[in-house]
Amino acid sequence: MQLTGAEIVVECLKEQGVDTVFGYPGGTILNVYDALYKHSGEIRHILTSHEQGAAHAADGYARASGKVGVCLATSGPGATNLVTGIATAYMDSVPVVAITCNVNLPLLGKDSFQEVDIAGVVMPITKHSYIVKNVNELADTIRKAFSIAREGRPGPVLVDITKDVTANTCEFERQEPLALRSSCKYTAEDIENAVSLIRSSKRPFIYVGGGAVLSGAAKEVRELAALMDAPVCDTLMGKGVMDGHDERYTGMIGMHGTKASNLGVSECDLLVALGARFSDRVVGNAAMFASRAKVLHIDIDAAEINKNIRTNASVVGDLKEILTLINKEVPQMEHKEWCAHIKELKEKYPLNYDESGLSCPYIMEEIDRVTKGDAIIVTDVGQHQMWAAQYYKYSNPRTFLSSGGLGTMGYGLGACIGAKTAMPDKVCINIAGDGCFRMNMNELATASRYQIPIIEVVINNHVLGMVRQWQTLFYEKRYSQTVLNDGVDFCMVAKGLGCEAIRVTKKEEVADAVRRAIEMKKPVLIECVIPEDDKVFPMVPAGAAISEVFDATDLDNKK
Repeated sequence: MQLTGAEIVVECLKEQGVDTVFGYPGGTILNVYDALYKHSGEIRHILTSHEQGAAHAADGYARASGKVGVCLATSGPGATNLVTGIATAYMDSVPVVAITCNVNLPLLGKDSFQEVDIAGVVMPITKHSYIVKNVNELADTIRKAFSIAREGRPGPVLVDITKDVTANTCEFERQEPLALRSSCKYTAEDIENAVSLIRSSKRPFIYVGGGAVLSGAAKEVRELAALMDAPVCDTLMGKGVMDGHDERYTGMIGMHGTKASNLGVSECDLLVALGARFSDRVVGNAAMFASRAKVLHIDIDAAEINKNIRTNASVVGDLKEILTLINKEVPQMEHKEWCAHIKELKEKYPLNYDESGLSCPYIMEEIDRVTKGDAIIVTDVGQHQMWAAQYYKYSNPRTFLSSGGLGTMGYGLGACIGAKTAMPDKVCINIAGDGCFRMNMNELATASRYQIPIIEVVINNHVLGMVRQWQTLFYEKRYSQTVLNDGVDFCMVAKGLGCEAIRVTKKEEVADAVRRAIEMKKPVLIECVIPEDDKVFPMVPAGAAISEVFDATDLDNKK
């Protein structure tokens, strides 16, 4: 059948099973929006307040659901406003397809109104970027984009379409989505080497990253931990793969990881890295990282092997598939002394905080208790992000959504809207700092417009908390541009944008506020006022070995 390019875009989205898109219209993409109008009963469009919000919403939708998130924007500034969201998805391997439209083909390269080479701009932060100049190539390009976004190590893909292509017509025939190609490159010898290392270990430690979430390998990871009789730590992206209540679980590793994880990894004789990339925030001083251990690295991306940390053995491929094979070959092992030692570290160095007043750790524990650990927790970036990772017990993957690699302030509210859209039966709560909230508060209008019942918890300490913490510890308390103690009233802002608002200043108010917010079934902001100098501990100084982890008690002992 003969269809316009705009109609082909919509039909291809339907082919891929897309039920929701996030975006903002403009001149060059009007034909696509006109086609969407005619299919509004099949594809829901969420109009965000800013294109960056659309990119983050598509990202949150993808992380929560495991499906590809989709965002739309017009040319020029519309397209460039997607860039931070695309980079966020790229750093955390999130499958997103961004569709933009550009000026007419004859106007390309002539500095036309709202013309930007967006395909060139995003080339370093996408798995692939396209510009479509021929309507006959449009359908296959969109299909390839979805396939590339999903296959192997997932990530964002951008498709830019000239406006005349959206108006031109060609023959269109519906197709089933392309089957994903296998990305497994391992051999039987690779599996044997991995099993051999595991069998010979006396002090093994498992280190879980976001690849375990993306692979859907939680069951297999837990089985391996039980077979190896090994403790397990995770990264920010790996939350929920290991049940946070499991006795083998030692908490997060790295700059704000637990002492049990950091010291344990520093003492182990085998580190099994599962879908993790050894980022600088995890590794600290690379020369001293896990220096007593052999390293077994299993990852879908061959480029990650030996990139940051040298390995003794590696297996490249889908983690779930590989662990299924390895688990069949690993015997039931027992490491009583080693596990007793790690248990002793956990008991000696538990996470702790000042319980005398209202604090973010207390708030996270109360949210955990009220939601019975069954909410989707989204975060922005900063101290509140670390506290949310430390003090809420994640029992399942895809329940902690956060910008890990790029560290994007302003990520959380849009992502929370996307997550709630994908998972409407889940309680979805964004934990934000007051600094981050200033960057994305406009998206409360989006939640209000569609009555998306998200909960925005603003941890308000009237400062840029994480930066201030560094200024306190390493810059002799020179608080350059980190104080936000002005006249902004977040509750009034929320009400002005059509949402409910609750202010919390005491510990005893937290649980009731969270319960009320859930029961309202509408977008609600909870502002929690905490002291300006609360700090995230434990902590590893930048560039130090993770074994140099310290907490408030260590600082007090130095005085």
